[in-house]
Amino acid sequence: MLRIHVSGWDLSKVRMAAGPDALWETILSFHRLRDRRASAVFGKWRTETRPRLSGEVRLLSAVVPPRGYFPDFLTPSQESAEPLALDAGMEAVRATPPERLRAEIAMVDDRTAPGARRTARRARLEPLREGGDAHLGRLVGALRDYHRAAVEPYWPHIQSAVEADRVIRGRALLDGGTNELLASLPPVIRWRAPVLEADYPVDRDLHLDGRGLLLQPSYFCRGTPVVLRDPLLPPVLVYPVAHPAAPAFAEPGPWLGRLLGQTRSTVLRAIGDGCTTSELARRAGVSLASASQHACVLREAGLVHTLRHGSSVLHTLTPLGGSLLRGGAPLAVT
Repeated sequence: MLRIHVSGWDLSKVRMAAGPDALWETILSFHRLRDRRASAVFGKWRTETRPRLSGEVRLLSAVVPPRGYFPDFLTPSQESAEPLALDAGMEAVRATPPERLRAEIAMVDDRTAPGARRTARRARLEPLREGGDAHLGRLVGALRDYHRAAVEPYWPHIQSAVEADRVIRGRALLDGGTNELLASLPPVIRWRAPVLEADYPVDRDLHLDGRGLLLQPSYFCRGTPVVLRDPLLPPVLVYPVAHPAAPAFAEPGPWLGRLLGQTRSTVLRAIGDGCTTSELARRAGVSLASASQHACVLREAGLVHTLRHGSSVLHTLTPLGGSLLRGGAPLAVT
């Protein structure tokens, strides 16, 4: 079990990440690639991704074992709630000090692997232990190539799932403050003030010591949350978002033809920045049953993301739904 000790001062410094983190999603997706579970969510993604991978995956496999510890420097931490962009994250990895690189690489050891595989892994890691810009540059290149093949094509889906989770956490924060925000986290995480408990592979205590906590929802995190091993790094709790029953990467179906009509367009606009089914009915001027039916069709068409929060169902727009409302124009960046 993981126990995060939260003081009153820490409560005032709990914050939500502003979006998905490119490197956390990259590393955690590499775990999902080698995990045969959760095929309803990740099966199609695995099938599409594997043919695009290069031989450099062998280096990533050495640095990121299927189980256990992987180096903290692969997911650079930051004080801000704004996740590092991919390029900035890669530069942070490249700038890892040699002593930290050696120390963290030395802790990588998949004890569940057969002896021959462990020997091969150690041989691939040895150049990194020795340091040098060329070896670290090769690792950064492997990370970038893998991200382009496995994560980048699905980034809108990842953003949509993370944003839907952020809407739920934001509502909890507005309704009851930080205590309600922590209590709203997925069931694998439990807020028992002043300790935030979570299912975890090992028994561990993390003391925030007034530094606060960054909550980072992740599409590719599965089962249990993840924290950095080094307790001196800025504390971050990476936790899994909820996934819809249907695969997020499914091909568009015949539902798009059912989108025509003034009422459904009104419903799509009414969802806006997120609402419950009862709020949707009120905004669109339709019955509760009608609002639920329209939201179901929009969800099947990939325009709406729906999550259950307590006794309510919360609807948010996907990137495709937002683009449709804007007439295909890209989202403005300010």
